[in-house]
Amino acid sequence: MSAATDTDGVLAVLIVGAGFSGVAMAIRCRQQGIGPISVIEKGPGIGGTWRENTYPGAACDVPSHLYSLSFAPKADWSRLYAKQPEIEDYLRGVAEQYGLMPLIRFGTTLRRAVWDEARALWRAETDRGEILARAIVSGAGGLHHPSMPNIPGRTDFAGASFHTAAWDHSVDLKGRRVGIVGTGASAIQVVPELAGHAAHLTVFQRTPPWIMPKNDRAIPEARKARYARFPVLRLLERWRLFWRLEFPALVGFTRVSKVTAQAEGMAKHNLRKAVPDKALREKLTPQYRFGCKRVLLSDEYYPALQRDDVTLETGSIARILPEGVEMTDGTKHDLDAIVFATGFDVLGGSLRTEVVGRGGRRLAEAWSDGMQAFQGITVAGFPNYFILLGPNTGIGHNSIIAMIEIQVDHVIGCLKALAEGRQAIEVSEPAQVRFVERIRNRMKESIWQAGGCRSWYLDTQGRNTTLWPDSVLAYRRSARRARLSDYRLR
Repeated sequence: MSAATDTDGVLAVLIVGAGFSGVAMAIRCRQQGIGPISVIEKGPGIGGTWRENTYPGAACDVPSHLYSLSFAPKADWSRLYAKQPEIEDYLRGVAEQYGLMPLIRFGTTLRRAVWDEARALWRAETDRGEILARAIVSGAGGLHHPSMPNIPGRTDFAGASFHTAAWDHSVDLKGRRVGIVGTGASAIQVVPELAGHAAHLTVFQRTPPWIMPKNDRAIPEARKARYARFPVLRLLERWRLFWRLEFPALVGFTRVSKVTAQAEGMAKHNLRKAVPDKALREKLTPQYRFGCKRVLLSDEYYPALQRDDVTLETGSIARILPEGVEMTDGTKHDLDAIVFATGFDVLGGSLRTEVVGRGGRRLAEAWSDGMQAFQGITVAGFPNYFILLGPNTGIGHNSIIAMIEIQVDHVIGCLKALAEGRQAIEVSEPAQVRFVERIRNRMKESIWQAGGCRSWYLDTQGRNTTLWPDSVLAYRRSARRARLSDYRLR
């Protein structure tokens, strides 16, 4: 390991992943004097999802000054909504600024983690050897294992095919007939980039998304200079953005309410304004409530679909043939390349690494009835094991970085308890059960379970185990401080 260990060769904390979560956790550990620590990252560099997703048009849908760590501001964001390369560069710069690079071992994948009860430590088995650590913090996230659709004949296609999260930059799509399967967050960014570049673009839509204007633009140099010279202005802008996005959740965005109807009216007005053709508008109008699926932001998607060289296909795909795609009505689309913009395997990705806790119980067994964790961070039966952006901590209305920082504070509280001479800290079963029941009851009236759609937020039982059903402020009140009364200490 490139990081130092204690006299027994044991780390105080092993952090998995070098995206926003892992970087924030490592910085806070160092600031609080918790160590020795090390970070393992399966990829070749810093960035997490912003290193892996390099498809054309990849960008954030949260304003730049809010999509950054509060303790590591950036005054010179180039745009209101930063694109992938700038976010990756930002995160790499933060890691370098805080001296994390010597602590990170790249190209190292965690395969299995086993709790050693006798020694009260974790045995982390990686593809480059075993690491011993008193505690493990998983910052791996869930948006890095592409979900491929189960379409008959998918592997028979003779042309190039790949997922947006594994974009093949060696394939030149200029002048080619390209099909895009999916109309989610990545698709609405890719479609405008390929429209006019490909000879013809066919977009295969299963369900249309609700889309609101993004109003993205470059930030003037004069404003950047003011933010650099007067940091308080940048801070005020960050707070303005936070409250602008937080307000809808405070007044009912997370459940079916009057806010839902008002938002739908705004989205439909945006659609009418952007798409004059009534028949096309009908195809692009969702039949579920606003917010049930992820609400998307774009100024370019609707115009791209109205080009003569772009076709929106709303029928059902029957099979993929070597030469293209065949629909259930017999229509065939000849294609040279297929791009799958079909999201991520969140649940499956979370269980790819085998985690074995107290008494030999596996995390997969603990989650056999659905993903669940106390505050989305700790799981009963798994001492000294912490998850960042775990179950029910995703949000659809504000910056996920705010949620990460709240969770990091919670974990730091637990790690401090360990540093005071305890061997293990583990959430109590009653505390976890109370928390999970509260979340599940709250979810029953949420927009995601009462909004009339089926989304990747829901598990096989139709329960939302992905998102937080309230505001960021509510999560901060609930989770920021680790209350030791909720934990078993040894």
